[in-house]
Amino acid sequence: MKTDPESFIRNNTSLMAPPHVPEIRLHLASEAHELWLRTEDELEEIGLPPPFWAFAWAGGQGLARYILDHPETVTGKTVLDFASGSGLVAIAAKRAGASHVLAVDIDPWAGTAIRLNAVENGVTIDFSGDDIIDRTVDADVILAGDVFYDRDFAASLVPWLRQLVGEGRLVLVGDPGRAYLPKDRLEARAIYQVPVTRALEDSEVKKTTVWRFLAG
Repeated sequence: MKTDPESFIRNNTSLMAPPHVPEIRLHLASEAHELWLRTEDELEEIGLPPPFWAFAWAGGQGLARYILDHPETVTGKTVLDFASGSGLVAIAAKRAGASHVLAVDIDPWAGTAIRLNAVENGVTIDFSGDDIIDRTVDADVILAGDVFYDRDFAASLVPWLRQLVGEGRLVLVGDPGRAYLPKDRLEARAIYQVPVTRALEDSEVKKTTVWRFLAG
């Protein structure tokens, strides 16, 4: 990496509580930070992939809220947080009593952000940077916030998640109405009105649903 991730994160974010999950504090970027305004070319220049880990996306906030409000979903269970980003959902799962939490994200910067955020919230979370789509996973519960934003990515996710559900695993998805959400394979569990940043989304509040993925 051209830039030290930990130093960069500490210098370009602040500790903030996502509005829908005030119990948790994360290293996040806001309009007050230079990171918010950097272009894709500028990020590439310093060796930084798009910093999804620096923002609390609506799907993740909704899913984290659901887990904290329904701890029985994860208590005593092994949990995998897929495309973890900041680690918000993973942290919520650990706080809710999961026996083990693995956060997975192919962005190595997310690994650093998750480690820093886990320490800030007094929890221990393992991290993997592997691409695990189509792999068998060792987890009772799979959590995925805001993952259906891209056509090709969604197309690769659906059969894998169906397979995991078919193996008897619980798969929960947090989504604020992304374009490629496979609604015909989902069952709604909860609906939230999640405050978000207009610069990231098309409104200041996003209706966000927590869905259970179905095998059929």
